[in-house]
Amino acid sequence: MMIAVELPPGSRLDDTRKIADRVAGQLAQRPEVKRVYTIGGRILGAGDEVRNATLVVQLVDKKKRTLAQDQVKVAVARALGRIPDIRFWFLEENGQRQFQMVVSGRDGKAVNAAAAELTSQLRDVPLLAQPSSTAELDRPELRIVPRADVAAELGVSTEAIAEAVRIATIGDVGPALAKLNTGDRQIPIRVQLTETARESRDILAGLKVMTASGKAVPLATVARIEFGQGPTAITRYDRERTVTLGADLANAAPLGDAVAAVYKLPAAKALPAGVTLKQFGDAEIMGEVFEGFAKAMGAGLMMVFAVLVLLFSSFLQPITILFSLPLSIGGAIFALFITNKSISLPVVIGILMLMGIVTKNAIMLVDFALIAIHRGVARRAAIVDAGRKRARPIVMTTIAMCGGMLPAALSLDNGGEFRAPMAIAVIGGLISSTVLSLVFVPAVFTAMSELGDLAARLLGRFVGPRDEPNEAVKGHDTTPVSAPAE
Repeated sequence: MMIAVELPPGSRLDDTRKIADRVAGQLAQRPEVKRVYTIGGRILGAGDEVRNATLVVQLVDKKKRTLAQDQVKVAVARALGRIPDIRFWFLEENGQRQFQMVVSGRDGKAVNAAAAELTSQLRDVPLLAQPSSTAELDRPELRIVPRADVAAELGVSTEAIAEAVRIATIGDVGPALAKLNTGDRQIPIRVQLTETARESRDILAGLKVMTASGKAVPLATVARIEFGQGPTAITRYDRERTVTLGADLANAAPLGDAVAAVYKLPAAKALPAGVTLKQFGDAEIMGEVFEGFAKAMGAGLMMVFAVLVLLFSSFLQPITILFSLPLSIGGAIFALFITNKSISLPVVIGILMLMGIVTKNAIMLVDFALIAIHRGVARRAAIVDAGRKRARPIVMTTIAMCGGMLPAALSLDNGGEFRAPMAIAVIGGLISSTVLSLVFVPAVFTAMSELGDLAARLLGRFVGPRDEPNEAVKGHDTTPVSAPAE
């Protein structure tokens, strides 16, 4: 797991190092932690800042610890909450947080105000933990404000003042640097004030600034040096000022429920004019996934229906086979409910996979019954006999598939928690489809057959008689099979 740590504005690199070492020391003492790697001056997925740090925590094998990864996060969050003057949160593998939303608009002040109010109300949402925003707290800064009248009188431009301050604090730009020729390479020479000198306001005030006549005047003569506060960075999304709201999902809460709870907050319902609240990160991906899943599901069902129509030469019996699909979805959702798992991306993939698996039960029943009917067996006797003779292979294939999915559902290996919901959904869908298909598919088959007979009687006079008698399929035995009368 990865932990981002943020110190107050104005903190120095030494302060960040001390806090990061303290956090890493506390983590290393936990029996669930194998090692801790610290990245100073950066939060993965964000910009560099001396007051930030990222800690990559490697846990011991799950068989050697008593707490699951989510439980370890809760314990770590409780321990880090006792460290004063820091803000921390957990990061996903992609460097983002589990919950993220974006407040955007053209008015920066309105965006910051709305984000601050939303961040405050996020603490009251029980599904979220460690809420924060990227609205940077104003950092103390030293401002150089040119004296326009004096500078114009002495012939000093704003560019000259900026150049003098830039060279003294961070050095000149790369192409303008002097080079040390060592024969086979050139080493740039960057000249700047020492760190202790940059901390002195008097030394900065005495910097020399070139005038238009080639003379030099002190910086304090042509500019005011004053203290102030300002943001460290300005972020935009879709060319609008943005602030990202982030939080951790408490107790493995569903992401969709957390997003819905945020939209119900008073601050989300009363946003200022021109300010919008958008989904971002995993929440945005979740919306795109479900939209794409609906399109893929519809296209897949149409493809299955078209293939079955060609195979069975009928438009009604494929409906019988497709009727088994809702039976599997209900079982998948019930399996997720009893195991307290949410509908996530792996679950969506599992449900889409179910659509191609569970139709085999209905196909085996319907195809066996149609063959018997072509041999002269009564419809009801044929479907009952198909259910009796095909029950064993249907149950066998279901047991084999569930057995193959069982290790993934138990998540015995490290990282298996991500795949477990998919396996649970597939197992639940297979079991429900197997049990209910043997009950509902025969009933639907009979109803579709009677509907087909009714349509044939009503529309037969418009079509005319058949060119060939209704005989058994060539190659099959035409001797009627004895069966009880309806």
